Amino acid sequence: SQRKIEKEVRVNRRTIASYLEKFRSTGLTFDGLLKLSDRDIDEILGLVKEEVMEDADPRRVHFLEHLEYHNQQLASKEGVTRLLLWEEYITNYPEGFQYSRFCDLLQEHNRASKAVMHFEHKPAEMMQVDFAGAPLHYLDTSTGELVSCPVFLAILPFSGYGYVEALVDAKLPQVVSALNKALIYIGGMPKGVKSDNMRQWVSKSSKYEPVFTEMLEQWANHNKIALFAARPYKPKDKPSVENFVRIAYMRIYAKLRNQTFYSLKELNAAIMIKLNEHHQLSFQRKSFSRYELFHNNESALLQPLPESPFVIQHYTRAKVQKNYHVVIGEDWHYYSVPFRYIGKEVRISYCMDSVEIFHNCTRIAIHVRSFRKHHFTTVREHMPEAHQSFSDEKGWDPEYYLKQAERAGQNTYDFIQKLMQSNPVIHQSYAGCAGLMRLLKAYGAARMEAACKRGLTGHRFKYTVIKNILDNNMDMVEETEQKEYRTPLHQNVRGAEAYKTN
Repeated sequence: SQRKIEKEVRVNRRTIASYLEKFRSTGLTFDGLLKLSDRDIDEILGLVKEEVMEDADPRRVHFLEHLEYHNQQLASKEGVTRLLLWEEYITNYPEGFQYSRFCDLLQEHNRASKAVMHFEHKPAEMMQVDFAGAPLHYLDTSTGELVSCPVFLAILPFSGYGYVEALVDAKLPQVVSALNKALIYIGGMPKGVKSDNMRQWVSKSSKYEPVFTEMLEQWANHNKIALFAARPYKPKDKPSVENFVRIAYMRIYAKLRNQTFYSLKELNAAIMIKLNEHHQLSFQRKSFSRYELFHNNESALLQPLPESPFVIQHYTRAKVQKNYHVVIGEDWHYYSVPFRYIGKEVRISYCMDSVEIFHNCTRIAIHVRSFRKHHFTTVREHMPEAHQSFSDEKGWDPEYYLKQAERAGQNTYDFIQKLMQSNPVIHQSYAGCAGLMRLLKAYGAARMEAACKRGLTGHRFKYTVIKNILDNNMDMVEETEQKEYRTPLHQNVRGAEAYKTN
């Protein structure tokens, strides 16, 4: 009954009666109606709205013929708007669509052409890498300069487990070093690595057969990893790392924005803390984190790391300068060698992390590589003895001199402490302290202690006081007890009674 149908489908009884009447008007039996498609049923019931068949509309045909031109103009011409294009369109084709319909058709086409495909990522299969668009910074304390650092990112799309590092620059050696550290961080190697067409990655871009840079090919062969490149101008070919950049801005950049860092090492340590915090956060609407997903489902499937990482080793020759340093022209940074090699020709072997210097196949110096231009890395033992002393004095500070004085004895310590206290600005006392250190070296601790003991009995705490004592051998003369001197009584001396008032 209609009432029962109304109760089951919750449709007004008048609507039901109307539908039944339309079904009867077709002359079809119930079985015949069941064989009809949904579209046929909708037409019988009048649910299909009469649509203007735009495909046959000459205006639509004309619009589609010029659609590619419109999109090209909007994408590539600065200042071109939809209104401007419509004005040109309606001038050339007066019977065309009005502005609102013109815009609707453009939008419909763009929606249809920008469909996004969902990728199913397999564990341990691919790592995507990229640079963030915005750099991070640290403050160079020696120059006061704010140093800008490009930021490298790598991510495993399956788990979302990633790696972030601020680099000295974005050149290929730095990229290779960052790739090595990323593999060490995740504890293994995926089957492939994909990037965009950055010049460090691809020497010749192609949709089908990109040519990778020679050094990167060597890195891939060393690690047995396949290289991939996104299609030119198609960032959505690597959506995971594009999204990781966005996440890094929110969970690393934003959280570090009010902090000041004084070295690249300090900056990267802070980045790593925030990165690990990000990995521990649960996914939205999920009960597990990226860390858990990676360690439970992906890490075991990674290929083992090679016995040693791929290293870009550079070689050059140089002549040791008079200041017993050699320079690496790539960085314009100077490294010391033992001073006896002045004027000798040496061979320098360097990579991202270290600098080794050889003379006649014997290594004479090794340093941690520095990228600070026009600066010096110097080992104290490489200096002549006179330079070592001068270098020590350049490091003047109260703690240094008091420690040196304490080795000689308590009197020396007390005298130097009083010398420092007697100057309104402590730095003014450092020259005097340096002089006392030279006297200590020249005369020995015993005489210095005796001289300072005598000097402490006076009221002037100066370098010249101790120097005079030592030069005149007064430290070797025992101090005699001074008798108290009293003025003898005589007639010209008045007593206390003379000052009494009556």
